[in-house]
Amino acid sequence: MVELGILVASCALLGCVVGFFAGLLGIGGGLIIVPVLSSLLLYFNISSEEHVLVISVATSLASILFTSTSSALAHHKNQNVPWEIAPWVMGGVAIGALISGFAASLIPTHILRIVFAGSVIFIAFRMILSVKKNTSITKPFPSGVVVGSASAILGGLAGLIGIGGGALIVPMLNHFSVDIKKSIGCAAACGIVIALFGSVGYISAGWQVTDLENGFAGFVYLPALFGIVITSWFVAPFGAKATHFLPVNTIKKIFAVLLVIIAIKMVFS
Repeated sequence: MVELGILVASCALLGCVVGFFAGLLGIGGGLIIVPVLSSLLLYFNISSEEHVLVISVATSLASILFTSTSSALAHHKNQNVPWEIAPWVMGGVAIGALISGFAASLIPTHILRIVFAGSVIFIAFRMILSVKKNTSITKPFPSGVVVGSASAILGGLAGLIGIGGGALIVPMLNHFSVDIKKSIGCAAACGIVIALFGSVGYISAGWQVTDLENGFAGFVYLPALFGIVITSWFVAPFGAKATHFLPVNTIKKIFAVLLVIIAIKMVFS
């Protein structure tokens, strides 16, 4: 029980970090949660190496359901969610995330780890390049079908690696000249959909593998989920408010630096 308490407390501290960045950058926090939670689950012998990454991804997605909701509500209150385009993006990511929940349980752990690390590296370099990019050129926004299809691919990848999708959706929307703050707000709203549909897939796929008596709902580890959520929900609005005080380029640079650090850790750990 003492070890379980330490685990929950560690996850609560993790939730503080995740919640702030969820609000600040529109990300659900999975890029942070998955590597940290994987280490915690192995350290406390909660999971074997065979299932630890899938469990971490599933738990991350479940927590994002709460952090993204808190973040999205704050962004909506600040009128940073572009509802004229959000339904197309949200519909696409819902389809992709649902499929990913079932697909992840069928992918070998080492392959999933490579996919995660590779995705983080790609996201990091994409964001670094976007900081230097000339944003004065306005590009036409594509049709709803094109946006929905692209969002489905991004939603599937986001669900597969346990992130809210902000790291993928924000660059896509910003590429088509959507204001960075509105891109972040839309990504926060999409994080709710990715987390909901992705979690359904992971819970259904893992129901025969794990045991509810040991704290699992499918591949979701409930004690860790509780620890992350009890703090991230309350901290996320502070991150959302910070977007109004930080310059656009500063927000992008923070995002890029964060992803680079995580990418390096994933490659060399």
